[in-house]
Amino acid sequence: MDRFQPVLNDAGLSEIDFECLLRLARSPGHQLRMSDLAAQTGLSTSGVTRVVDRLERDNLVVREACSTDRRASYATLTPTGLERLETVLPQHLQDIDDCFTSLLEGPELEGFLASLRKIRAVVRPCATAGATGEEASAADPARS
Repeated sequence: MDRFQPVLNDAGLSEIDFECLLRLARSPGHQLRMSDLAAQTGLSTSGVTRVVDRLERDNLVVREACSTDRRASYATLTPTGLERLETVLPQHLQDIDDCFTSLLEGPELEGFLASLRKIRAVVRPCATAGATGEEASAADPARS
């Protein structure tokens, strides 16, 4: 992560801020239930609340009440949050390519990604909580 941190710092984001924005951007409607965001990131309920509070203060995320369950709320990416993510993502993806994926060819890369998915399923079984069908299967483990 030391290699990736300067880009995040320049955008005023911590690693967990970036991860939350990325997970929201990949989710249907750019939103997740707070409990699903906590599950996907491995944060506690109070931990995700603190992160979302901070992102909300920076106008990167808004919290919305669930219309069907008064106990639940959603974290929703704002246009400002999406814009901030889009400023960071190209360099982040380039750094991943430089450090990892460009070192592998065809079958090696496919095997590497399959291995990462297997490991993710054990280490972070809720990594795609709240995602549906295509979004869940499209989740790139190199960015999870």
